[in-house]
Amino acid sequence: MATSLRWTTADLEGFPDPLDDTRYEIIDGELYVSRQPDLGHQHVCIQVSTALQSWSTVTGRGFAYQAPGVIFAEDDNVAPDVVWISRERLRTALKEDGMLHEAPELIVEVLSPGAANETRDRDAKLKLYSRRSVEEYWIVDWQNRQVEVYRRDGPALRLVTTLDEHGHLESPLLPGFSVLVGKLFFPEEI
Repeated sequence: MATSLRWTTADLEGFPDPLDDTRYEIIDGELYVSRQPDLGHQHVCIQVSTALQSWSTVTGRGFAYQAPGVIFAEDDNVAPDVVWISRERLRTALKEDGMLHEAPELIVEVLSPGAANETRDRDAKLKLYSRRSVEEYWIVDWQNRQVEVYRRDGPALRLVTTLDEHGHLESPLLPGFSVLVGKLFFPEEI
């Protein structure tokens, strides 16, 4: 009988520190390896986290973080591009290792070029975040200048809207938060 290898957080801890731009994540025991995102991707991450943190600073309701470690279980260890977590949830989610061990309310993934990267974000991570009780999930497609918004509907996250660059990104999790989607991307004249 053949058995498949299931990767765990302990396996990641045994890896040497990468000298290059390699990122490692584990979803349902499967190891995903990707390269550090390019500048277009990073620009969106900064814009999203800045908008979320600006709202959080004004309201005092929580915090936005870029690429935090989120360890849901030994075989589910990811680094989402951006998260927003309430003060209340942060109190129980943040552990001594400096990682989150509970789902933040909001997770944002910015698509990286390539079919494997897109499949990971649209399939594997959507399923993971659904299983782990994330309340809202935004997939930002910076190349097509749009955002898909998934919200919790019972046991799963369901697509509720796709916004183009003229739409306003808002959330019931963040009363009063609003950002024009086009502001998240490089200006077209660059």
